[in-house]
Amino acid sequence: MKNQKDLDYYLSMPYTFQVRKTVSGYWANIKEIDGCHTPADSIEEAYRDLEKVLQMTIETKLEFGYPIPEPVDQDYSGKFNVRVPKSLHKQLALDAEAEGVSLNQYVVYKLSR
Repeated sequence: MKNQKDLDYYLSMPYTFQVRKTVSGYWANIKEIDGCHTPADSIEEAYRDLEKVLQMTIETKLEFGYPIPEPVDQDYSGKFNVRVPKSLHKQLALDAEAEGVSLNQYVVYKLSR
């Protein structure tokens, strides 16, 4: 019964489901667990099948005593530093001024596009 508790514990974790379009359908994987992936014909099928694959992967890892990675609960501050050439810094500053916004606001706008 200990394995069931462990299985429930891992299945309750907020793993990162990633789904991307491929030529023939979709490819889904769990970011944190290598080898935990599946092809699918639709996004809905990808999520449904990936939940099954996640459960089978965790059960197998528990059975054989393999480590099971947990999701990283990382908070992001919203801040990071970027070094750019002087010429790019100048151009961004001039463009921001022309738009009537701060350099920071302008860079956020450009990154979000």
